[in-house]
Amino acid sequence: MRVRIDEKDFINYPFLKESQNFVSSYAGSPERFLGTSTGKAALVQAKDRILSAIAGKSAIKVSPQTPIPTDSEGIKVVVSGYALARVIISCMKDRMVIDRFTRSEAQKAYECLIDEEPDKKVFVATSLGIDISADKVPLVPYVELSSGMREERWRLVNRDIENGMVTVKKNETDEILRECIRVTISRNLPLPIPQGICEILSPIVQEISAAEQQQLLEQFGSVDESSFPPCMQALITALSAGTNISHPGRFALTAFLHNIGMNSSDIIGLYCRAPDFDLSRTMYQVEHISGRGGTEYTAPSCAAMRTTGVCVKKDQLCDRVSHPLNYYKQKKRKDKKAVAAPSGDMLVNRNAGGAHRENEAGNSENIRDPRRHQQGQHDQENNKKNQS
Repeated sequence: MRVRIDEKDFINYPFLKESQNFVSSYAGSPERFLGTSTGKAALVQAKDRILSAIAGKSAIKVSPQTPIPTDSEGIKVVVSGYALARVIISCMKDRMVIDRFTRSEAQKAYECLIDEEPDKKVFVATSLGIDISADKVPLVPYVELSSGMREERWRLVNRDIENGMVTVKKNETDEILRECIRVTISRNLPLPIPQGICEILSPIVQEISAAEQQQLLEQFGSVDESSFPPCMQALITALSAGTNISHPGRFALTAFLHNIGMNSSDIIGLYCRAPDFDLSRTMYQVEHISGRGGTEYTAPSCAAMRTTGVCVKKDQLCDRVSHPLNYYKQKKRKDKKAVAAPSGDMLVNRNAGGAHRENEAGNSENIRDPRRHQQGQHDQENNKKNQS
């Protein structure tokens, strides 16, 4: 039975070929479309989608309180917003923004698919090349999909492979589908956008870039070397000792430091003691990774660092994260809480003549020192005798 996909479905699955054909049927050239009322409304929608992704929220999803647009104009605005968002992030050429956008959009589509009609869910999966009824995935597609999935169970060495097919469990099919959506959305990004269109979109690009910087500041705050993951500390120690580090190590360290807000001149300064230090070449490499050439890079994941041999001296926190940036955020948050919590000695000093503890309800209460209490009773008895 043929599954019918109507215009309202394009809102939830704007990455489908049918959705792209729908946009092409009315949009025309980007310059012309941006000058129309629909184009201007779609541009606002596109900006909101990207800002939501940067803030860590799922992409705009229509909730029960916000009915799906049923009129053709409303549908055009939402679906065109997705297409324009791809254009905007392509003008930005910021890999961190691209990654957040694609993951946000994939999560939104995945949430829609969970409650979708079975036939329609099969149609979307089949359009992406996934057979959700099968318990095996061809090796080549699996390798492409699993490279972006961070848990150890997705690694090929942890899978059963037979006749070029990788076995997957029934409850893993939806996760594979979600990752397939992300890969589909991220494919070919950043797009080759003409300079003239990027100039038209420049005010929005600058607004989004400012929001991204603010988000990074809120996430990471000032640079705190004591919160660096062991791999980054090892690389810095090697540089400080005058040891050359590998190319993957240089890339990982430079991207990591840039991602947490260190400026290029300070990053370049770290490499000064390397035996093969060359100022012009180091400046070029750091500025290239930092986005001077148009593409800004994100530090590699822990899985990628293990592959290149950069992952060293793992600690307990390493086992709970999948990316150096996540380690840094969690460690810094933990250290900040430790500093904010007053020490036991400070509490003792606040309570003259007594210790301090917290009761089971978490409330602070004073505890008398029994020796001082006994001394106080003895003094009171002496006073009574003297008064007699």
